[in-house]
Order: sequence, then C-alpha cells, then structure tokens
Amino acid sequence: MIKAILLATRPKTLPAAVVPVWAGCVLAWKLSGAWSPLLGVCTVLGALCIQIATNFFNDAIDSAKGADTERRVGPQRVTASGLMTPRTVMMGGGVFLLLTVAFGVPLYQAAGWPILAMGAISIYLAYGYTGGPFPLAYRGMGEVFVILFFGIVAVMGTVFIQLREWRWEALLLGLQVGFLSAVLISINNLRDRIEDATTGKHTLAVRWGPKVARLLIWAEVKIPVLLAILWLVIGLPWLLLAVLPVLTLGMRISWGALSMDEGPGMNRLLAMGGLQLVAFAGAFHLAAVFGP
Repeated sequence: MIKAILLATRPKTLPAAVVPVWAGCVLAWKLSGAWSPLLGVCTVLGALCIQIATNFFNDAIDSAKGADTERRVGPQRVTASGLMTPRTVMMGGGVFLLLTVAFGVPLYQAAGWPILAMGAISIYLAYGYTGGPFPLAYRGMGEVFVILFFGIVAVMGTVFIQLREWRWEALLLGLQVGFLSAVLISINNLRDRIEDATTGKHTLAVRWGPKVARLLIWAEVKIPVLLAILWLVIGLPWLLLAVLPVLTLGMRISWGALSMDEGPGMNRLLAMGGLQLVAFAGAFHLAAVFGP
C-alpha cells in the first residue's frame, strides 16, 4: 500500500510545486533582505499537498474516463492498474486537500484574504483539472493552467506572503518558472498523444498535432531565456544568470522534443525537464546570493 501511495503522488512532478515557492522566497529575500522561514515552510508544504491531491484526483478520474489504457507508455497509474480502488484514491486526494487547508491557515493569518481567494481557486482546480463540468486537461488548457498556477500565481503568491505586496519582479519570475514547468506537461502530452486521441483527452498535442506540439516544447524552453533580459531592465542583472542551466539542458530537451519518436523514450526527456526546472531554481538562488 505504501508503495502504491508513493506511486500515486507522482514524485517526478513534485518539483513543479517546490520550485515556485523556493524561487519566490529567494526573490522576496533579495528584494527586502529578510524572509520568514515559517511562512516559507507552510507555503511549500501547502503547495506539495495540493499538487499531490491533484495527482490523486487525476489518477482516479482518468481511469474512470478510460484515459489510461493498456497502451499507456508513461508511468504506471495506481487506479487503472488495480493497485488502489477509485474510492481510496479519491479519498486520498481529499485528505491532501485538508492538509492544504491546514498549512494555509498561518498563511491566511499573515497575508489575509488574497491567500484565501488564491487557495480556494487552487483547491477547486485540483479536482477541476481533470474533473467537473469543464476539465482543463481534456480541453487543451493544461499548459495554460500550469503557467498560470504553477508559475505566476505560485511565485507572486509566495512573494506576497513574504512581503505583503505585489511585485512586478515576481510576475517576471513567475512567467519563467511557469514556462519551464509547462515543458513537463507538454512532453507528457506529446508522449501520450496517440493514446489521448483515442480516449477523448483533447490536449494541445492532440488538437494541433505532433509538429506544433514539438515546437511548443521548443518555445517553452526558449521563452524563459528571452524573458531573462528583463532582469537587466529591472536592475537585477545577476538574476539573468539563472537561465544558464536552460541554455545547456534546454538545448538537449529542445533537440529531443524536435527529433525523438513519441513513446517511452520521452520519459527520459521528461526527467530532464524536471532537472532543468530544479537547476533553474538553484541557479537563481546562487545568482541572488552572490550578485550585488
């Protein structure tokens, strides 16, 4: 059971929850010279819980809709494979949502109603990403969802919690993190395109076809690099260096996205996308600490 639960959390996706909070706390410290470790820990734990809840709901709902079949080439899904019952998986998602609320209480006490509003929307979309009357993942809006909530909202929300103010710098960083996070879902959707096309999951890869889907990944790698130029305009030039890992790992990911066959081989590309995201956050941290 423990192994099944760990599998259902989808550990390889969790950097997308950690990185925006990590980078947001670093930016808040860079802008103000101080940050609250307690609020930072509560923020990252809340983000992890809502990501895991999303993964649980996604697992159960995809199985119920027939989106996970024997043709699947991605990681094993616990509901479709029979490791856990749909009811257990849905209950697990609910437990992690309750934990999200628990970790959100100190954040609400510190930063007020904006956190309540962002939290309520995020909690609904944990289910609404694949469930409800307008499931985003089935309408080709997965990448938009990730850029918005795992990039802009997560980073700007983290900085707001720390500083109690909205900052343009956080918007810039949120866009960079969002596009790098979207690389993961775009690779995932390209890998699963053929299966998704037969199960009614109309991702962008299904809607636009493989050529555009490959170019989308290339663009999601390149846009954060172009956005880095704006750190010069803002007056924080050292933070531009955070894209160095993107210039290296990103080249390999871009080439793989444009040239690799769809299928299990793209799981390696997916792992590289996760590494790129973490490396970006690490480089951003170092640039913030050692830059003037």
